[in-house]
Amino acid sequence: MSQPNFILFITDQQNAGHLGAYGNTVIQTPNLDELAAKGWKAESMYVATPICMPNRSSLMTGRMPSLHGVRHNGIPLPLESVTFVDLLREAGYETALVGKSHLQNMTATGPQWPRPTDPKTVGEALRPDGRNYDQESEIRWRNDPDHDLETPFYGFSRVILTVNHGDRVWGHYWRWLESQYPEVAKQAGPEHATPTPEFELNRCRQAWRTRVPEELSTNAYVGEKTRELIREWAQQDKPFFIQCSFPDPHHPLTPHGKYWDMYDPDSIDLPASFHASRTHTPPAHVAWLYKQREQSKAIKNTPMLFSCTEREAREAIALTYGSISHIDHVIGEVMAELRTQNLAENTVVIFMSDHGDYMGDHQLLLKGAIHYRSLIRTPFIWADPSAAPLHNNEDAFASTIDIPASILDRAGLTPYNGLQGKSLLPVMTNQLRSVRSRVLIEEESQRMMFGLGTRVRMRTLRNEGYRLSVYDQVDLGELYDLKRDPMELDNLWTSEAYKAEKSAMLEALAMEMLAHTEVSPNPTAIA
Repeated sequence: MSQPNFILFITDQQNAGHLGAYGNTVIQTPNLDELAAKGWKAESMYVATPICMPNRSSLMTGRMPSLHGVRHNGIPLPLESVTFVDLLREAGYETALVGKSHLQNMTATGPQWPRPTDPKTVGEALRPDGRNYDQESEIRWRNDPDHDLETPFYGFSRVILTVNHGDRVWGHYWRWLESQYPEVAKQAGPEHATPTPEFELNRCRQAWRTRVPEELSTNAYVGEKTRELIREWAQQDKPFFIQCSFPDPHHPLTPHGKYWDMYDPDSIDLPASFHASRTHTPPAHVAWLYKQREQSKAIKNTPMLFSCTEREAREAIALTYGSISHIDHVIGEVMAELRTQNLAENTVVIFMSDHGDYMGDHQLLLKGAIHYRSLIRTPFIWADPSAAPLHNNEDAFASTIDIPASILDRAGLTPYNGLQGKSLLPVMTNQLRSVRSRVLIEEESQRMMFGLGTRVRMRTLRNEGYRLSVYDQVDLGELYDLKRDPMELDNLWTSEAYKAEKSAMLEALAMEMLAHTEVSPNPTAIA
């Protein structure tokens, strides 16, 4: 096979079940459904961590957060990190990122950890390298008209950046909107939104009906800039890699134009676990969230998860469906551009999301340190026109860290030492049943959650039969028998009947954590 082009479409915070190709009969995603029909659709793609910055860093490096250093949001990926895009660029590929990056901090809001009462330290175990880590700062993009990224940026020779979410998104997008459509830019934001008092999510600023039309949205901008690159690079005799990164459907939910009311919240079906969870005793941290809701103490205007009402869940799902349908339309335009430029037959197209969203699962919204499947399982489609339709072993376990390994393998490039992922190509072509029998998921946060009195640090192991999650410094754990209880309603952590299974899963977790410890750099001498 010749060295192909690649387009990697990535959405932000999309539940795997929110595509027609994954069995959703309500959402309209014809272009992605067609892509899935022509390619390989992973049914068991899991994140390295269900948090934006660290999982995007795992995508770039093929390494777990505990190794690449971005353990949670608020820690930039070291610029000295080797990424798979570096290797593509060094091998002669044109490389570009269009849209959201979030490999560095976007806000200047101070950290929540360590607390003033915590033990004092001086400096860090690793000395800062003194390089520029304010390149994605929304304040710099807003206040300094000359600010831009230093390229290559983690391997990308070109970057057309969007920073943050909603309808007021900074970076190159906002400069373009203010320059070309200043009157439209003035109408962005919740304070200028079209009133929709019937929406509960408006009250907590998690949604608003923007006055920015769909043709000037971030989705449309990201799509058009991607098409411009395709037209430009179609004239060159070099392969290319484009990461087309949409900041949607991440909250706040602001689907543009017709996509706002494309789906009626009253007609939306809730996840089965929403009602089923009412008849089961939830784990302590989930029960705490339910109690906050019942006592009207739930904080609903931040990025943190909260326990939602039926109406809030229906609204969130309906608006999210609208955003995804908009993205699907834009992806269709990009695919049409590939065909127009006669590039479709030599371009591998990949679709993924950086993590999921509860979207009403277990009466929850957004994301947090509770590893229900809606959060940790993401869509993944790999369509290679040079291969026959791939429909083998779609239920094989896969991880975010396997994606860069697969891209390098398809490009014919040797991976670097320390890349922990495994190429999925042998699974796609039915040479192997699977490259892993279980997946490790890490999560750490600088935020305190669930009334625990300390920040969350946890690890999860998922295999064919069970999901085990353990939390640091607190008496809290989860164990689910997934064959008997696929909705994860009965926590067996303290069950005497499952002591042997718990012990086996804890041992397997220890072995998986050992397998994912550092092996880079290689030694330069025997001693």
